[in-house]
Amino acid sequence: MRLLPRMMFDDFFDDMFDEPLLHRNAVTAMRCDIREKDGSYLLDIELPGCKKEDIKMDLEDGYLTVSAVRDTRKEEKDDQGNIIRQERVQGSCSRSFYVGKAVTPEDIKAHYDNGELKIVLPKKDAPAVETKKTIMIE
Repeated sequence: MRLLPRMMFDDFFDDMFDEPLLHRNAVTAMRCDIREKDGSYLLDIELPGCKKEDIKMDLEDGYLTVSAVRDTRKEEKDDQGNIIRQERVQGSCSRSFYVGKAVTPEDIKAHYDNGELKIVLPKKDAPAVETKKTIMIE
C-alpha cells in the first residue's frame, strides 16, 4: 500500500521550472470591467503581452467582437547551444458584447496602452420597431 500518490511531486518539479505568472491558458483569458458613466459604457479589457497590431474589433449585427492573437517565443540555451528551456506562448481569444443595432463604428472609441484596451460605447436606445399598419382600399 502506498501512502503517497504516485504523481505527488510532479507538480513540485513542474512549478520549480515554470514562471509563476505564465499560465498555460493565459492567452485565452480576456478579463473585462464594464462601467457606466455620463451616457456611455466604458470597457477595460486586459490583454497583456499583445501588440496593438494583433488586436481587432468588429461590429456586426449589433455585436462588438474583440479578438486578439498572441505569439511570444523565448529560448534559453546553455554554453554548448543546447536548449535547456523553451517557452512557446501562442494563441488567440475573442469576446463579443451586444451593443445594439443603433451603435455604428463611428460611435465607438478605442485606445490601447500598456496591455489594456479601453473602449467607450455610447448608450443608444434601440430604434422603434414599426408596427403593422393597415391601408384602406377605396
